[in-house]
Amino acid sequence: MKYVEVIAESGSVPVVRTIAEKYKAQDFRLGLVGEDGMQPMRLIVADDRLQSVLDALQSILGAQETAQILVMPIEASLPKPEEKERSEEDKATAAREALYEEVEKSSRLNANFIVLVMLSTVVAAIGLVEDNIAVVIGAMVIAPLLGPNLALSLGTALGDIPLMRKSVYTLLAGIGVVLALSAVLGYAWPDGVGSHELMARTEPSLESVVLALASGAAAALSLTTGLSSVLVGVMVAVALLPPAAACGLMLGHGSLGLATGAGLLLAVNVVCVNLASKIVFLIKGIRPRTWLEKEQARRATVVYVIVWLVTLAILVLAIYARSLR
Repeated sequence: MKYVEVIAESGSVPVVRTIAEKYKAQDFRLGLVGEDGMQPMRLIVADDRLQSVLDALQSILGAQETAQILVMPIEASLPKPEEKERSEEDKATAAREALYEEVEKSSRLNANFIVLVMLSTVVAAIGLVEDNIAVVIGAMVIAPLLGPNLALSLGTALGDIPLMRKSVYTLLAGIGVVLALSAVLGYAWPDGVGSHELMARTEPSLESVVLALASGAAAALSLTTGLSSVLVGVMVAVALLPPAAACGLMLGHGSLGLATGAGLLLAVNVVCVNLASKIVFLIKGIRPRTWLEKEQARRATVVYVIVWLVTLAILVLAIYARSLR
């Protein structure tokens, strides 16, 4: 459940009350009218109806410049809801605005992001060179490349061009930092590029495609349903950071053939993670509020999916051709 507080002109009470009744709000209360004519209104809304309530409120309050809508989680409610209500809560999808706020933060290209990428690259490179899976897992937990990929998928689902553009810049910058730093480490550490963990990331296979698709779907599912993001972050990092670090290490060592294999694996994984997360957003019904935005998002989604599918097909053919050598 969510606590929704609306602060709007007192004349808006009847229509807000109608919205509360239409979407079966569990409670609707009115506060005192302030000297400025604004009145607080409180609704207790089930998670599976939250997005519909927010869309309706935004539609009727959009003309009021001073109106505000506040959404807060409810940690506990007594008496406890019935089992049927709890099962409906479990199926609910997080509100579009909450998803956007969370993903937008993780897509920003700032000092914190660069530092996280550099730290995870160093940890991953050491783990790969030393053939230490525990250290590689440590780098996976950091998972800095998760945010930009999910932001790109969500931006497409919402038809948000600025978010898509920002996420692409952040993703490319992150991958660039990984490649550059790991190439320096590979040049300075030439005797450690024959480990099993490292070589495993230089030979892409069709199994890697399945892993990346599962990782992207799990990441988007975590975001929309509130499941643990730590475990999913590990899964996504498995598909993104290690092959990027492996590619840089091989470039620094001068092994262009092996670097190409790791780069191909990285490209496949980026495509699969984005494609799978986009499909999950579609299934979950993550879309814009207005008709015009929906049309823009629909066109962007069609182009997005076609481009990723064609790119994936080309990459899979490249993997197959490479396996025949």
